[in-house]
Amino acid sequence: MKSPLITLLFLLLSMTAAGKNVIYDPQVKSLQVVVNQNWQALPVMKLNSADRLDISFDELSHDYHRYICHIERCEANWTTATEVFESDWLTGFNDLIIDNYEHSINTTVPYTHYQFALPNDQCRLRLSGNYRLHIQEDGTGDDVLTVELMVTEQSMQLVMNATTNTDTDSNGSHQQVTMTVDYGNHSVTRPEEQIQTVVMQNGREDNCRRNVPPTFISQNSLEWSHSMDLIFDAGNEYRKYEVLDPSHPTMGVDYIRWDGDYYQVFPYQSESRPNYLYDEDADGDFVIRNSDNREIDTTCDYVWVNYRLKTDVLTTGHIVIDGRWTTDADNDTYRMEYDEETGLYTASILQKQGYYSYQYLWEDAGGTRKPLPSEGNFYQTENRYQALVYYKEIGARTWRLTAFGQIILH
Repeated sequence: MKSPLITLLFLLLSMTAAGKNVIYDPQVKSLQVVVNQNWQALPVMKLNSADRLDISFDELSHDYHRYICHIERCEANWTTATEVFESDWLTGFNDLIIDNYEHSINTTVPYTHYQFALPNDQCRLRLSGNYRLHIQEDGTGDDVLTVELMVTEQSMQLVMNATTNTDTDSNGSHQQVTMTVDYGNHSVTRPEEQIQTVVMQNGREDNCRRNVPPTFISQNSLEWSHSMDLIFDAGNEYRKYEVLDPSHPTMGVDYIRWDGDYYQVFPYQSESRPNYLYDEDADGDFVIRNSDNREIDTTCDYVWVNYRLKTDVLTTGHIVIDGRWTTDADNDTYRMEYDEETGLYTASILQKQGYYSYQYLWEDAGGTRKPLPSEGNFYQTENRYQALVYYKEIGARTWRLTAFGQIILH
């Protein structure tokens, strides 16, 4: 069983922030980070494999910008790794020029599409762990955007499970994760110092549980069973819509109008959801596409998407729109405002044609986000749970990612 000292040490390690993708330049949109063309997967690559990470984004003009990609090695808590040399974890060169770009064609909003991939013929990562990619305009030293990816070596065995029969309720409004980690050939004598874990629901960094103390410790493994800290609100299915052609409505869209400058897209008005109704969704993911699904990088247009939500009026905090595509550093981009004339919460966001899934969250004054009560909280909700296991050998200088796993609770 865990000791009070082990519990304290695991909790101290958990006082760290998790990584995410962020756009700092308001002229940059549609950041996509995809491994092996699977747009619904987290940016996790396997070390020394054929895995490929593709990163792309748009700059809203036809002016050329000389962008540089600088790779930074990070520790398990996403702080900069200072105890290792670049030659320890990188083969080749850093500070790569992003020279693959194309201008948009016949779009109402002009943009230039930039893309690059890792690994490439100039660099390859040679250690598992966390990495932050800084995209900067040459000569400025300022980040245009940052991307965070994880490289796993899968040298430990991770087994996960999830259930709606939780230690809080049974088939109520929660889901509970259990898991075991087998050390494999690694030497672990002080698990409270050598192991760090992250458990996430639907890849959300603001809803992750870092370094939850294990409930059982053996010579070769750790186990998390009946852990109150691994109980999650089940929430509800994500909402969704798609804009395949700005000339007419498609799935989830009420109507589209042209205001003389831009296409204005209006998804169906969102109502409170007192009952559960299954609807297949992508758990906050998105994909750029059009009706023909051809030349999507340069022919998909930008439209203003007008969100409308009918719910109880808040006395504190904000309602925010959340998905893996909500990457702007300016949080005001995704905050909804109450319109007294219509009695609705509204937000207008410039987005590229494609499929989007999203949810509404309540954000308090401190920035903590929770499910909006009117969205519903039902055990039947399909959720994906991911876990990452980091390991640091006694005397080692950096943390490695030794296991990654994902399960889907139907």
